[in-house]
Amino acid sequence: MEKKTEIVSVIGCGTWGGAVGQSLAKQGYSVKIWHKFEEEVNHLIKFRKHFILDDLTFEESIVFSSNYDDVIPGSDIIVIAVPSHIVRLIIPELASRANSNTIFVNLAKGIENDSLLTMSQVISSVGGIQKDKIVTLYGPSHAEEVAKNLPTTLVSASLSMESAEIVQRIFSNPLLRIYTNTDILGVELGGSLKNVIAIAAGICDGVGYGDNTKAALLTRGITEMTRLGVAMGAQKETFFGLSGIGDLIATCLSKHSRNRFVGEAIGRGQKIDEILAGMNMVAEGVKTAKSIHQLIEKYKVDMPISSAIYNVIFNEHNPIVAVQQLMTRELVSEQ
Repeated sequence: MEKKTEIVSVIGCGTWGGAVGQSLAKQGYSVKIWHKFEEEVNHLIKFRKHFILDDLTFEESIVFSSNYDDVIPGSDIIVIAVPSHIVRLIIPELASRANSNTIFVNLAKGIENDSLLTMSQVISSVGGIQKDKIVTLYGPSHAEEVAKNLPTTLVSASLSMESAEIVQRIFSNPLLRIYTNTDILGVELGGSLKNVIAIAAGICDGVGYGDNTKAALLTRGITEMTRLGVAMGAQKETFFGLSGIGDLIATCLSKHSRNRFVGEAIGRGQKIDEILAGMNMVAEGVKTAKSIHQLIEKYKVDMPISSAIYNVIFNEHNPIVAVQQLMTRELVSEQ
């Protein structure tokens, strides 16, 4: 294995952060991983195994720590792999220790409640980090499959093509193919909005609906995602790429999808608080549903599926009734 010169810090050793860190270390990069919980850090150091993913074994070269000072200084790349609602809290810690030429790679998917900022916008506004030094890496990518070395594709999005291409080069390998895109807003919206549609897909499964319903949901779901994205200034074409329809398909259909799991439990009659309390990972679509509701009001965009999911989650609407209401709305042209 050829030793690479770049130093990469991964912030958060959840399933996706762990899988990405291992992928980079396996390529020969110097990888340091920060994780908040000391007990889990000790487990990682002692056993070199992930505490959730049985298939994820770590290279001996990876450094694990719960101390930012052990991980951040000197890094060429800082990978942010924490839940979206945590990003604002940790950025000051990262920015104060980073070099001026460090590239920040965001993996967190979500739109911040109330501020309605995407994750790259949070990173820039809170950390004072130059926008051309921020890259978002999204796409249809379940950590469980990356850990098993199954072929996966992602898109590296940045306002700076140079930064996007640097991340493309570093992260790409024979099993992980990275494309580039300068429409970072569209990529982030696609990767975030699809989580709400995935909850709807799960509800279909939980209720017992079939393939016809799921196909209609995905098709009309991508229409809603595109409609809002264009209203916010994103490019329509982006939503038919990896972080749009690609991520939507993977998240709505996969057994690994946390958001689909939440929806399935709702469809079977469970309450949202009970569902979330029983999960050891974050389903980003729940918080994003609130943000989409706020964006719908701000941009006056018609998104009936997303609105229905918001009402099911936050206003306890019956999911079967919600589907009936969607099916009996005023008849319109597909176009």
